Amino acid sequence: MHRHPRATAAALAAALAALAASVLTTAPAHAAAGPVARIVVSPPGDRGPAAAGRHVATIQEAQKLARTLSGKADVVVSLAGGTYRLAEPWKLTSADSGQNGHTVTWQALPGQQPVLSGGQQVTGWTLQDASSNIYAASVPAGSDSRQLYVDGALAPRAAVSIARSDVKITAAGMTIVNPALNYLASLPQQNRIELESQNSFTDRYAPVQSISGSTITMQQPAWNNNNWGYDTLASPFAGGSLQLENSYSFLNTTGQWYLDPQAGQLYYKAPSNWSPTAHDIELPRLTSLLQISGSYTNPVHDITVKDIAFQHTTWLQPSTSTGYADQQNGAFIPSAYPQPSDFITSCRSGCPQFEAARNGWNQMPAAVQVSAARGITFTDDTFAHLGQVGLGIGNDANAHASGIGLGTSDITVHHNTFTDDSGAGIVVGGIQPDAHHPSDPAMVNSDVTITDNLVTKVAEDYREMSGILSTYVTHAVISHNEVSDLAYDGIDVGWGWGANDPGGSQDYRNRGLYNYQPVYTTPTTLKNTVVTDNLIHGTKKVFHDGGSLYNLSANPGSVFEGNYIYDNQHTVGLYLDEGSRYVTLKNNVIQDSGVWAFTNAGGTNNTNDSTFDTNWYNSGATQVATGSPHNNVLTGNLQVADDSWPLGAQQVMYTAGIEPALRTAADSRPAPAGVALTAEKSSLDSGGSTTLTGTVQNFSVHRITGLTVSLDLPSGWTAKPVTPAPATLAGGAAESFGWQVTAPSAVTDPLSNAAFALKAAYRSGRTSYSTSAAARVAVAGTLTSLRSFGSVPSAFGQQDDRYAILTGGNDIWGAGGQHFDEYGAIYSPKAAGPTSTLTVKVTAQQAVDPWSKAGLVVRNDLSAPGVSQGYAALVVTPGNGVSLQWQDAATPGYLDQFATSADKAAKAPVWLRMVRNGSRLSGYYSADGTSWTQVGSEVTLAGADPAEDAGMIATAHSPSAQGEADFSDFQVS
Repeated sequence: MHRHPRATAAALAAALAALAASVLTTAPAHAAAGPVARIVVSPPGDRGPAAAGRHVATIQEAQKLARTLSGKADVVVSLAGGTYRLAEPWKLTSADSGQNGHTVTWQALPGQQPVLSGGQQVTGWTLQDASSNIYAASVPAGSDSRQLYVDGALAPRAAVSIARSDVKITAAGMTIVNPALNYLASLPQQNRIELESQNSFTDRYAPVQSISGSTITMQQPAWNNNNWGYDTLASPFAGGSLQLENSYSFLNTTGQWYLDPQAGQLYYKAPSNWSPTAHDIELPRLTSLLQISGSYTNPVHDITVKDIAFQHTTWLQPSTSTGYADQQNGAFIPSAYPQPSDFITSCRSGCPQFEAARNGWNQMPAAVQVSAARGITFTDDTFAHLGQVGLGIGNDANAHASGIGLGTSDITVHHNTFTDDSGAGIVVGGIQPDAHHPSDPAMVNSDVTITDNLVTKVAEDYREMSGILSTYVTHAVISHNEVSDLAYDGIDVGWGWGANDPGGSQDYRNRGLYNYQPVYTTPTTLKNTVVTDNLIHGTKKVFHDGGSLYNLSANPGSVFEGNYIYDNQHTVGLYLDEGSRYVTLKNNVIQDSGVWAFTNAGGTNNTNDSTFDTNWYNSGATQVATGSPHNNVLTGNLQVADDSWPLGAQQVMYTAGIEPALRTAADSRPAPAGVALTAEKSSLDSGGSTTLTGTVQNFSVHRITGLTVSLDLPSGWTAKPVTPAPATLAGGAAESFGWQVTAPSAVTDPLSNAAFALKAAYRSGRTSYSTSAAARVAVAGTLTSLRSFGSVPSAFGQQDDRYAILTGGNDIWGAGGQHFDEYGAIYSPKAAGPTSTLTVKVTAQQAVDPWSKAGLVVRNDLSAPGVSQGYAALVVTPGNGVSLQWQDAATPGYLDQFATSADKAAKAPVWLRMVRNGSRLSGYYSADGTSWTQVGSEVTLAGADPAEDAGMIATAHSPSAQGEADFSDFQVS
């Protein structure tokens, strides 16, 4: 082990000059030309394996030496394995840049794991309370932390849950309503207690000042700031839990802890049979670990940080009197602002004074901070057990200890792990005015690439944060990341709710924001965002607002493509929030969402001009504003049934996430091949035949072998092989095979939906896999006296007096920006004369959408969609009752007027009746076919012929999925 003795500055400079000559080596022939200077950091007592280069004892020594060498060579500083407990944050400034075209790399010695820790290991535990198994240990007096890590995992602070009904919110704090909480007034150190409120999209912290009797007085301005604006502590938009935290008396649950800084004592409620000496307990002392920052005129540049672990920090802002007045995704109000006297009630959904605070919001700082920098790379690092955001890039100045924010370009974050962090994994960009309309061009954040990272189980304390957040950034690339296990969103892009975009937002004009800031005429710095091939799962576990993949404000040139989203608690998959514009979302797979696509579009918020193109989803509503003035586009999107994902969707499922060549056991590892089964004909008559084609596609680069396939048939069907399946399949190849299948010669239902299952098994390398696919073929009984027509692909069947329609269709509606006349119909031509009554029983209806429709229809010509007049339908829906819909005289060919039943729960089975009397028509429904209730009032049949087509109609109210509607007892009299 070589170490420099203490020396004068002149002697040290001379020694470093001599050393500069001694550590330079020539790069190997296959590397870029030029010398490489190698430095090895080996702490005292750590001999370790021999490594080329000059050995020094500390990171600080290595940094001084690297500065003298970086202008002459590429500098590689290798850290030996072990834990480096930092007494203060490590700072890299412009002086630490690669100079004269050279680079500086800080990395682990091969095969070793250096850990930069901001914590102290706590030892010397004694049993404090044997009855509760609470242990105590001494720590330096004055030590404070909001986090404790036990055996490499965040331990929860001492806390108790309370119901919102236990307290009454007041302007000064809370009044205890539940007598069971009266003990709070007797607790010591009451100003250490905090109230946490998890709401719709905010996670708020406010500290207690004092408790007297049933009166809890809260610290200011934390209390006021948490109770105005939106989704407040007092008035959350949706439910929300409350917790009291951080008192010794709350140590009721195994694994909790409490720190008393005044006494210098740490307490831990241990599991039974716990042995303190067998566990690693780390108490954070630092609030950041690495600060990389230059200046706008001289940015820090050309530095790589590789194979290093960053651990054990805390963030103490929420413990102060300003608390954590969370607004969204780590933004908070940091100081007091003038408020109306009745702010709790008058400003619980915004007010002009609240808008005055918006441009002063701060961002949560990160453990590793990068600002005023270019050419910085993080690769194969671990950001774990951190008390705030893991990595912050170009955030506002308030989030950087250097006091300089923004100004980052050509930043790469590749193949790192972010886990067990209290805030987001990665936050790029700022939120204040210089972030979106910079006063200095050097402040622009641009060309930030985030690829192949695992971001999992982060935002554990500040749970409203997403895994990855990119705000105002020009050309952020977020690709091939796996983001999972989050209370809130997966990947969020953008900021500002459209208020800072050209022309502003009428919403924010109404709210008074522009009394405090300009209406900008130029675009923000947010543009050209690329979000591709990410795997997002296990999100939205606590908060209902937001989406697994989310955009906010105008983002011209942006593309969200090839992302796979699943297990998002049936909330929103693709979410375009206020002001989102010019976003293209294509070829994404959204599985098991409550709403697969959503635009938060109001008449005044400019959520406009985005396109949802060829996305696949298996459930969930489509809530996209497609009409004027929003003009968002839905095209080619496909809803699949039975999880029978097309091969294109399956390839997205395989490709999304960490790139296959980089995947480890910690990453998701989907099957390398997919199968699909398709039918040549979607419907047959009884006894008819069709061809089923199976396709196997190898998504990987490796050959698959031992492929076997089989086909499961519905009862009564027969199959004859046509083309055999291959036994092996090269990487990237696809091959098809098939069977001719024949339906039973007799059917008992008007329409039977026969399900076929293709099963495949194969090997890739030494691993065996199995997979399956499904297809359906409808077998229809022949219509005997009625006709059928489908303006979209449909199947029709009859058995005695029972009928069935299997159809898709966006809707039968032509108002409010819609222009659809997509349906399947079974009808009797010209059967409804001037005086006619139509009756039918809708016996069953598949709930493709709450507005799927099935019922009765009259029209001059049911085979002329979008044209024929005299159009009216009486339909039942799965979720919106019975609706009478008709055509206004001014809009021939489309239904554009409606009335609905008072009973919105009315659904199939239900009887429907239409009564025509000349040019007038009435609609009725009945639960028993005897007692009838009118829907709305009598309406005019505009443009009706003396005799009209009369029949049964159905539409799925879906751009891609089909649904079945069953009828009986159809009559026209």
